[in-house]
Amino acid sequence: MLSVPGVGGGPSPGFGPGEGGSGAGSGGDFLTRYRLVSAKLRRRFLRKPNVSEAAEQFGALARELRAQESLPYAAWCQLAVARCAQSLGHASGEAAALGEAARLWLRHDRELRLRQGPGLGLSEHLPAAQSCVAFGARLHFDLGQPALAAGLWLELGNELRAAGEPGEAVPALMRAADLLATGHLPLEALRCLRDVASCLLLCRDHDGALTVLTQAQLLAQGGPGTAASGAGASSGAAAAAATASSTVISQLPGAFLDELLHCEVTRVLLLLLLQPPPSKLLPEHAQTLEKYSWEALDASPGYVPSELFLLLQSAVMACQEKDLEALKVLQKELWPLLTPEQNHILHLVVQEMISPSGQGV
Repeated sequence: MLSVPGVGGGPSPGFGPGEGGSGAGSGGDFLTRYRLVSAKLRRRFLRKPNVSEAAEQFGALARELRAQESLPYAAWCQLAVARCAQSLGHASGEAAALGEAARLWLRHDRELRLRQGPGLGLSEHLPAAQSCVAFGARLHFDLGQPALAAGLWLELGNELRAAGEPGEAVPALMRAADLLATGHLPLEALRCLRDVASCLLLCRDHDGALTVLTQAQLLAQGGPGTAASGAGASSGAAAAAATASSTVISQLPGAFLDELLHCEVTRVLLLLLLQPPPSKLLPEHAQTLEKYSWEALDASPGYVPSELFLLLQSAVMACQEKDLEALKVLQKELWPLLTPEQNHILHLVVQEMISPSGQGV
C-alpha cells in the first residue's frame, strides 16, 4: 500500500504555495484540518482510534477541496481514505479511494496542460497517479472485478495519450486489454488493442503495431465467446485462427466484423510498408497476403467490401511489381475507403517505393 501522509506515522504532505489552484491560504488551512483528523488516528493508552470516523472526515475534506479545485490536496485526502479502508480490511473501499485519487491527479495534470499549453509534458503528479492505478487495479482484480481494474488502466492510458505521450500509454492500454479479455469482454479488449496499435503507429513502431493488430484479429475471430486475451496469443495460435472458416466468421456480430475488417486492412498496409523477406514472414502474415496475391484473383472477399478488396489486391500486386504509377492511382481510389490512419500508412508505402529505406519509414 502507498505511504499516506498523516496516517500510520507518515510525513505530512509538502505542497508548494498555491499548488492545487486555491493559493497559499488554502494550503495552510488544508494542512491544519488534515492534521486534526490525522491526530484522531494516533493510538492512546487503552483507547482505540476511530478509523471509520477519520475516513469519513478525510472523505468530506476531499470533496470540499475538489469543489474548490484544490485537486492535489483532495487526492492526498483520498489516499488517507484508502489507508483507513486498508486498516479496516475494506478492500473495495480502498480500491475506490485509490481510483479517485488517481483521477484527481490526472485531472489536475490535464488542467495544467490546458493552462500552460501542450508543451508542458508529464507533470510530477503522473507517477503518483500511476501508483494509485496499479494498486487499485490489483485490488479490483483480487476481488474478482477485472472490468473495474481494466477501467483504471484505460483511464490512465487515455490520459497519457491525450498528453502527447503515446509510448507511455502503451503499457497501460495493453494491461487494460488483458484484463478486459480476462473478464470476458472481448469487444472492449479489441478496441483497446486498436488504441494500442494507434499509439505504436504514432511512435513509428510499425512492426509492433502489426504484431498487436495480428493479436487483435485473432481475438476478433474468436467472437463474443473468446475468453483468452489476444494480447498474449502466440504466433502458432494466430496462424491457427487465421484458418477459421468463412462460415464461422460470417456468424460474428457486426461490431466484431468491423474490428476484423479494420485489423485486416491495416495489417495488409503495414505488410506492404515493412516488406518482410520470405524467410522472416510469419505464417499468419503470409496467409493474409496470399488472399491478395496473383494466385488468389478469384478469391472471395469475405467480410471485406468487394471494391475495397479489389483495390487492396491491386495495391499488393503493384507493390510486388514495383509499379509506382499504378500505386499512386490506387492511392487516390483507396483514399475515401480508408481511415485517416490507414491513409497515412498507404502514404508511407508510396514514399517507401519512391525512396526505399529498407526500414518501412
